[in-house]
Amino acid sequence: MSYESGALDATLAAAAGNDPALHNELRGAFIESAQRQLDLLKRSRCDGNWNVAVMRLQGLAASFHAEELYLATEHALTCAPGEPAAVREIEAVLDRFAKAQT
Repeated sequence: MSYESGALDATLAAAAGNDPALHNELRGAFIESAQRQLDLLKRSRCDGNWNVAVMRLQGLAASFHAEELYLATEHALTCAPGEPAAVREIEAVLDRFAKAQT
């Protein structure tokens, strides 16, 4: 799967205007927040905690128009808590976002 940053970058550009420093700061905040939720997701062992962590990630993805992350969270909602494939899918998306920032 290739990384498509168009909608996320457009959302960040709309918020930051012509300020590259603000754009980078917003992108960093998005990635940091998503990684924090991923950490909670990895530690979830019951349906309730898993669903809350996934839905927080999903809300973040929707807010920033990060479609690839949103789709990964849709898949995670259908999985059992702690499903390694779902966690790896979300991790891969966030890794691509982080690499695109550097």
